[in-house]
Amino acid sequence: MEIWINPACSKCRSAISVLDAEGADYTVRRYLEDVPSEDEIREVLERLGLEPWDITRTQEAAAKELGLKEWPRDAGARDRWIAALAAHPKLIQRPVITADDGSAVVARTEDAVRDALSR
Repeated sequence: MEIWINPACSKCRSAISVLDAEGADYTVRRYLEDVPSEDEIREVLERLGLEPWDITRTQEAAAKELGLKEWPRDAGARDRWIAALAAHPKLIQRPVITADDGSAVVARTEDAVRDALSR
């Protein structure tokens, strides 16, 4: 499994702690440094079963500058949202765990991390 983290994020550090406590085998991706491509974001969204606006941190300064809250949330705007996430990775909700079964979770709680571990 892989976990996308921002080391400055307390939710990310908590998720790593749970993974370590459970002895999980995982790879860390510091997604602000190793920025996911648009295709990687599409793949993670498919695995999550979510749309890009569902994993966008709309309170970030970049989101406000882009006016994301006013962007349409429909199929026609999907690529625009994905491009914004790739250009501004800080907008991606974190941490994201891609599980071994091909699924993924936004692991903001211990329960979500344990859910990823059970897959």
